[in-house]
Amino acid sequence: MAGHSKWANIKHRKGRQDAKRGKLFAKLIRAIEAAARAGGGDSAANPTLATAIQKAKDASVPKDNIERAVARGTGDLEGVSYEDVWYEGYASGGVAVYVHVLTDNRNRAASDVRAVFNKFNGSLGEPGSVGYLFEQKAYILATGDEDVVMLGALEGGADDVVESGDQWEVIASPGDLAAVRAALEEAGVTIDQADVTQLASTSVPVDAATAPKVLRLVDALEDLDDVQEVFANFDIPDDVLADVG
Repeated sequence: MAGHSKWANIKHRKGRQDAKRGKLFAKLIRAIEAAARAGGGDSAANPTLATAIQKAKDASVPKDNIERAVARGTGDLEGVSYEDVWYEGYASGGVAVYVHVLTDNRNRAASDVRAVFNKFNGSLGEPGSVGYLFEQKAYILATGDEDVVMLGALEGGADDVVESGDQWEVIASPGDLAAVRAALEEAGVTIDQADVTQLASTSVPVDAATAPKVLRLVDALEDLDDVQEVFANFDIPDDVLADVG
């Protein structure tokens, strides 16, 4: 897909999640609880928690909700223990799908995920079948002057900056997300999205006939309460994406 960023699916996923705001809030709160339970309630010493809290703030989750989620995670308030699970499979057209789940019932989550793959012409794979195609990275979508973005990204320790229309995609190591974001903001760059995500090393071109099948599978997976995020390596042209959307 000439002229298109291979991370374009991330922006598409964010837009569709924003349309389901109530469900998104619940997923963000669950991520905070799990991070606090795993690494403690001090965000300064727990980068996973810091990222989860910042992501919730970016989505306008109320401060009280965030604080209660941390308290439940640390045990100061009664809460639920969530298990971190990954599922791997394929959508139509050979698109790799990597599903992150936080669940208090692994059997239920596995059954629900499998049912969605079966219903929407996908196939659930074995562990390791597609995970190797994805790499955890810090991803920042920014708006600003090219020189300013480049300088801020360099100051923050970013690995790469990719032009994406009138925006810039800044890629960094997961642990550098906060530093890169701070450097960009200090330089006056507008941050449109910042997250630790899974970036695919290769992408699969998807045509107009296949795109609806792929997106229906991804959307159905994201609608599951236990599913936190869905990553896929589809590469859909903007005009096709607009028609499907």
